[in-house]
Amino acid sequence: MKATLNSRLAECLSALRAQKGWTLDQLAGLSGVSRAALSRLENAEVSPSADVLYRLSEAHGMSLSRLVALTEDRYPALVSRDEQPTWKDEDTGFARREVSPAAASLGAEIIECKMPAGTEIGYGVPDTVGQEHHLVMISGYMRVEIDLRGYDLGPGDALRYRQFGEARFMTDNGQGARYMLCMPR
Repeated sequence: MKATLNSRLAECLSALRAQKGWTLDQLAGLSGVSRAALSRLENAEVSPSADVLYRLSEAHGMSLSRLVALTEDRYPALVSRDEQPTWKDEDTGFARREVSPAAASLGAEIIECKMPAGTEIGYGVPDTVGQEHHLVMISGYMRVEIDLRGYDLGPGDALRYRQFGEARFMTDNGQGARYMLCMPR
């Protein structure tokens, strides 16, 4: 049976509160929404007003649209390898596979990248300046320059950074690189 908007919102609000470890009383204090109203919302007994949703989104440190998106987005829990989107640049041989594709209600995506030997890829200033990245080397060797600072990476190394300016990824002529990249949405 398809869940109603109220029941999806109830699940979402309950899960958000549980993630923070808050009691109903604590959330009531943070949001200005009464404990009784919060309880009825989490039990899908009532529909919230736009004002109540706004106050709850503020208490959870997110936009109202993000809170609503958490109730709307349905994504598969399992993404089999055959369903993971892939892309390959025919000029450089660079290939990427969206191991865990982005979804509106999820906080991050994970991408597997393969760079052939002797490849250089440059990225300009990102659309989301300061976006967090976590890069984990699986195999091979690569030099990464983030905002004019260089890092030499080998198998098992992890590079964590926020990108504010340009970035360059380079492999030398002797060996390519395979790595995973996790990026929050």
